[in-house]
Amino acid sequence: MERVEVVVVGGGQAGLAMSHQLTAKGAEHVVLERAKIGQTWRDRWDSFCLVTPNWSVQLPGHHYDGNDPDGYMPRDDIVTYLENYAAAVEAPVRAGVGVRALKRTPDGGFIVETSADDLQAGSVVLATGAYQRPYVPEGASTLPADLMQIDLTGYRNPAALPDGKVLVIGSGQSGCQLAEELHEAGREVTLSCGRAPWAPRRIGGRDLVWWLVEGGFMDAGVETLPDPTARLISNPLATGHGGGHDLNLRTLRAMGVTLAGRFLGATGHRVSFASDLGQSVAWGDERYSQLMDLVRKVVKEQGLEMPEVHEPEPFDAEAPEDVSLDGFGATIFTGGFRPDYSSLAPWEEAFDDLGFPIQRDGASSVVDGLYFVGVHFLRRRKSSLLLGVGEDAAIVAQAISERR
Repeated sequence: MERVEVVVVGGGQAGLAMSHQLTAKGAEHVVLERAKIGQTWRDRWDSFCLVTPNWSVQLPGHHYDGNDPDGYMPRDDIVTYLENYAAAVEAPVRAGVGVRALKRTPDGGFIVETSADDLQAGSVVLATGAYQRPYVPEGASTLPADLMQIDLTGYRNPAALPDGKVLVIGSGQSGCQLAEELHEAGREVTLSCGRAPWAPRRIGGRDLVWWLVEGGFMDAGVETLPDPTARLISNPLATGHGGGHDLNLRTLRAMGVTLAGRFLGATGHRVSFASDLGQSVAWGDERYSQLMDLVRKVVKEQGLEMPEVHEPEPFDAEAPEDVSLDGFGATIFTGGFRPDYSSLAPWEEAFDDLGFPIQRDGASSVVDGLYFVGVHFLRRRKSSLLLGVGEDAAIVAQAISERR
């Protein structure tokens, strides 16, 4: 059986950044990718683009150096960037090799069972990303069987859906973007809403993400959250489409999208929603106020001119509590993703109730030699992003080097 020092599972930004840092430490390793480099990005819908500006693409050694730093890369350009990055850092990627399971060996190493030949490894890094298992809410099974039901991984474009209205369940970044795209394509859209923060795309001529970085928002650790479940809250609502613009529940309602409360389920061909739309909007407005306080903090610290900040406009919370599904062609679940590391790693005690690894600085606190990169809030809010994954990869590579 082939033996390598380190097996990295996943050929996206986390795995490639990890490869770069392991090479810098002189650690022999391979990167196993189930399909192609950047497969998670390839699986996004046709018009997908970054919500963060191009300048935030900061993989170690090869930051974005194109001619549109303030733009938002479309899906295929993201894939090209990752392919070029893998070539530049000479990452030893084995594409088309899926990992099926991990097992411990008596000497404290691992057997990595794959779709090709199995490997022995001294250490394993799970870099399978933050977007693993699409979340489908309770009550989904009550929807009528003759209504098309897909999650984010199944959506490509409006033309690929059956004719008719569309029910979008989940109002995070992806749900709002799909609701906007479907409406612009001429579809009638009902958006089932939950809680999500929001902010203007640009504040005082600078992108929202600039303020978040400068204000320390992206560097916040999980200990700053009110409770661990807050890791599942959406990132602030915005979009990179059309050069970037505001996108939130108010902008969607203004364009004609029907907003409803939290999805409860269906009876026959009628779907029910909670009467909590007003509470969800109020929660988002509170987060908006907090983000504007962060803007004021940055202005004061850097001696900038205070940009104009507006209070949220009044919101009419009236919303339907049940809707007939007659005339609807599809339902799309856009409630985000959940971790699924335990599908590869059989140590239940190594993960918390939400499925996140129990770890410190990327090293498992339960399984010696098992590491993680690209996990949401691994160390910081930015840990799973192109902006921050390289920082974590360097720390994990150092820990592996010391263990060697």
